[in-house]
Amino acid sequence: MTGILDSVNQRTQLVGQNRLELLTFRLNGRQRYGINVFKVKEVLQCPRLTAMPNLHRLVRGVAHIRGQTVSVIDMSLATGGRPTADIEKAFVVIAEFNRTIQAFLVSSVERIINMHWEAILPPPSGAGRSNYLTAVTNIDNELVEIIDVEKILAEIAPVNETMDESISQSFAEAEQDTDIVRRILIADDSTVARKQVQRAIESIGFECILTKDGKDAYEKLEEMAKEGSIYDQISLVISDIEMPEMDGYTLTAEIRRNSELKDLYVILHSSLSGVFNQAMVERVGANSFIAKFNPDELGNAVKTALIK
Repeated sequence: MTGILDSVNQRTQLVGQNRLELLTFRLNGRQRYGINVFKVKEVLQCPRLTAMPNLHRLVRGVAHIRGQTVSVIDMSLATGGRPTADIEKAFVVIAEFNRTIQAFLVSSVERIINMHWEAILPPPSGAGRSNYLTAVTNIDNELVEIIDVEKILAEIAPVNETMDESISQSFAEAEQDTDIVRRILIADDSTVARKQVQRAIESIGFECILTKDGKDAYEKLEEMAKEGSIYDQISLVISDIEMPEMDGYTLTAEIRRNSELKDLYVILHSSLSGVFNQAMVERVGANSFIAKFNPDELGNAVKTALIK
């Protein structure tokens, strides 16, 4: 038990230092890809897959793993490539995203690399909107692409983005009694996740300022603070945790250090899960943490922040 707790503590400290561990892998070709180790539960040789009727075209089959039936998503197919060849020699990466367990089929798994988020950069502007990347980095003089898993999952099983009408009604009623600044800043490196949050927030009558990562969000906040009190311009910040250049924990810590921003209400909103999230919420001074993506939980978190 002591060893497990030590491991959790070490990972808590790693995240708090704007660092991550990246599991690298390959699909059908020489290109290397990465996924945050925090989202990975285990890596296995691909088990026997069972075909089922009406499976999504990106799902190669289902497997029985650790007492669970898990869909196995072909990562190569999902990112626009050809189907993974020689499945018997392939691997599955078991991961937890957005409260569910998925298995991603990959050709080979390489190693875990400890990195700083500042070394993780947004995709090049010429990559286009249809790419499946949230970020890129350089390892051993080779470009490593970090895949937008949330975009893949949204294509396979789109999430509900509609909030319960009672939440919207609460804000309509509160508007008569209090002056709520109906503008929220959103920071998320996934275009799909960013749009999900935007649509949910706009459905309760708020305007959104969209930023693509923590660094972009912090620079925008500093720019706004020069124009006047930040509290007259936005009501709160909703931030992802995993983001290139500056993660959500570091963004929150920087907000708390800045005298012109320090009282902003910050909601951390992430596909990450686990006890280390709650520890970091307290450590960096975020007001709350909610897991992606439940529009009612998000709406209620905003309601808690703004309606007394």
